[in-house]
Amino acid sequence: MKKMLGIILLCSIWQVQASYFDEPVATEVPAPEQVLGFPVGEWHARHDQIQRYFEVLAAQSPRAELEVIGSSHEQRPLLQLVVSAPENLARLEQIRSQHLAQVRGSRAVSDDSPVIIWLGYGVHGNEPSAANAALVLAHYLTASNSPEVQQWLRQAVILIQPSMNPDGHDRFALWANMHRGKTPVADPQHREHIEPWPNGRPNHYWFDLNRDWLLLQHPESQARIAQFHKWQPNVVGDFHEMGTNSSYFFQPGIPSRNYPLTPERNFELTRILAGFHAQAFDQRGQLYYTEESFDDFYVGKGSTYPDVTGSVGILFEQASSRGHAQESINGLLTFAATIKNQFDASLSTIRGSVANRQALLSYQQEFFQSAAQQARAERTKGYILTESQDRSRLEALLQLLSQHQIAVYPLTADWQYEQSTFRAGQSYYVPLQQTQYRLLKAAFSTEKSFNDNTFYDVSAWTLPYAYNIDFVAVNREPGRAAAEQPWQAQPRARSQTMQAGGYAYVLGWQDQLSPVMLQAMLEEGLIVRAALGDFTGSTPQGSRSFRAGAMVVAAGLQQHADWFFRLQRLQERFNLPVHTLTTGLTSRGSDLGSHNFTPVRLPQVLVLAGPGVNSTEAGELWYNLERLAGISPSMAEPDRLSRLNLSRYTHILLPDGDYRSWKESEITKLRQWVQQGGVLWGQKRGAAWLVDAKLLQAGVWTVQDMNQLIPQHDLRYADREKLGGQQRIAGAIFSAELDLSHPLTFGIPRRDLPLFKNSTLLLQPSQAPFVNVATYSAQPHLAGYAAAEFIPRIAQGAALVAHNLGQGRVIGMSDNPVFRGYFKGSSRLLINALYLSHGFNASVQAEE
Repeated sequence: MKKMLGIILLCSIWQVQASYFDEPVATEVPAPEQVLGFPVGEWHARHDQIQRYFEVLAAQSPRAELEVIGSSHEQRPLLQLVVSAPENLARLEQIRSQHLAQVRGSRAVSDDSPVIIWLGYGVHGNEPSAANAALVLAHYLTASNSPEVQQWLRQAVILIQPSMNPDGHDRFALWANMHRGKTPVADPQHREHIEPWPNGRPNHYWFDLNRDWLLLQHPESQARIAQFHKWQPNVVGDFHEMGTNSSYFFQPGIPSRNYPLTPERNFELTRILAGFHAQAFDQRGQLYYTEESFDDFYVGKGSTYPDVTGSVGILFEQASSRGHAQESINGLLTFAATIKNQFDASLSTIRGSVANRQALLSYQQEFFQSAAQQARAERTKGYILTESQDRSRLEALLQLLSQHQIAVYPLTADWQYEQSTFRAGQSYYVPLQQTQYRLLKAAFSTEKSFNDNTFYDVSAWTLPYAYNIDFVAVNREPGRAAAEQPWQAQPRARSQTMQAGGYAYVLGWQDQLSPVMLQAMLEEGLIVRAALGDFTGSTPQGSRSFRAGAMVVAAGLQQHADWFFRLQRLQERFNLPVHTLTTGLTSRGSDLGSHNFTPVRLPQVLVLAGPGVNSTEAGELWYNLERLAGISPSMAEPDRLSRLNLSRYTHILLPDGDYRSWKESEITKLRQWVQQGGVLWGQKRGAAWLVDAKLLQAGVWTVQDMNQLIPQHDLRYADREKLGGQQRIAGAIFSAELDLSHPLTFGIPRRDLPLFKNSTLLLQPSQAPFVNVATYSAQPHLAGYAAAEFIPRIAQGAALVAHNLGQGRVIGMSDNPVFRGYFKGSSRLLINALYLSHGFNASVQAEE
């Protein structure tokens, strides 16, 4: 009977258009169904259908302008619809310029200044009510002639980004639509509601784009941030979905979990706007809640990044139908109902923002004025960034800061500060006294103590640690030692041309681009050997020292007649220094014919990717292999291992995942592959499985072992959440000590390496010599929250262990070296495993 009632309800909804609003609208403005061919909510609109509707709307309505602000990885256009009164659109650039002048304090807030409202939908592709609600909202704002809407458009500029993750959006829309029957099936166990791996939440590379606001690793985020700073909106609506059995959430979130640099006035304005959302839902009897579940702490999220950059960011979470209809504890939840709620919250955001226009505009100006005052009161005047060996990694960090409107000034003269000398040409000053003071403080934060230790997301994200750039807070400015103009990206000066007729040619291994060039060299058929130690060689310009890991192309080994032309062409393409050696004799270190120059093979990489594997970490491996090594790996599901021809691969990577379904025959297959020369890498649970399978000779402190370190006596039922927060490391940064003589660490500039940890699983150090490549420091905790009870145990742990197995190598890592794509420093451990694994020789007892 219950199912029959649901079917009747669904049919009645789809026989006529769902009633998202109940008022007459201008018929000359096309409704979505006139362009889509179906009412909104009957099917999941694809991104191209959303684009087509917005194009038609912008062409026919004087209230809307459509911009393409970028492209996704899969080349889908990123859209921004600007909606306002026609007279505002006619002078849009003037409004924007005046708004930015108000923000900077060079212009007073005028009575007629429009409020800038940013509504962002669909950053998670399988949360489709948001993107589909954008269709309804765009129609309503351009077609309604109600006095209220006309007032909104006169007093606001509304920026609508309908689908901030179009690749993930279409992945989910295809899945939901391909399973839609003539009569929707609301059974939660129905295939429509159970997405395959990977689901539609992430982007093309399986990254969560709502964690990328600060990190900017992807074109979708880069385009979004460029528009954000172009407009500096007053209010940002961030629309999401949550579990089917929930109701509707809007901020404020948990008060004790707000980011401390966000002004209290921001939360006051959030609470004021919450009254408008509550009123909208009260009128319909729609369930909702606030101040629970979600924090406002990680500044790289869509509702928190705006808070530390002058806007008021508001998170909205709608219970998800995860398809066209689904049963829930609150009754039948239809796709149309979820769209209706997102639409109503969009309207209440606009209504509340316009009603509080002057307060929001004044707050934004005060935000930047108070930032300047706080910066002047700081004892710390700024930070010095220093990197002498890897220009590419340093410039990647500088470029990221620049995208966030954070100014960095090169040192043009050496500067002495306390006991340190910061060299011109490799040091940069980042003053706190600048517009983005709060964001800068957040980006460089090393805080380890918090009022509330339960985190929805990470608790540390320190950018210099992630890029492994040495940095120090300074209490005075460098004065004339710093350039007057901030750093700007410039084309790299051309490297010196190689000289023909050399005995050998050497590519240094310190620059982040070196592995990408090496991969191209190997693909061109060049024979390359890696130096296993430092050496000094003779060049036409005199003696030159090279660090371990330098890649040597010896003329006498090459097999292609045009090999020099190929090398020359690659050197011009990558613009990295390649030095000419005139002899195989060295004045220091091994001569070039020594066994201390080991052959480098072209990697053929397989990444295990499929059900049971952490899709985010698999995607991070895929993404970083392409960008940091120029390798597009093969990917295969774990359950296909028994059927795979492993002989075509040199490396197999096991991301964090559950591999316990593999049988002894599959373990034997992997062992034989390694013994024949393969390199097997496992991280986090992948490494723990290697230990369980007796492929990696190490011990593990499991999550359960670590949990026992946290006292659990005398706890009340109300302490459950607090205990859970203590027992997990949501995301913190720790320091590891490297064996810099080990080939897997070549190219890393310092012994201490920051690592990101978001799991309590921990490898135990091996008792065998030469196996522990990286162990955690005696005082390992750098930033973020970790229970005090965990720290001594982590200090005893191993971050990276590696040893022989037959002719091959097995490598295990406690952490993910390429976390969210921006941990460039630790990524070198993974990249070295591709090219230098056969450069070390470390046997263990079982192997012997």
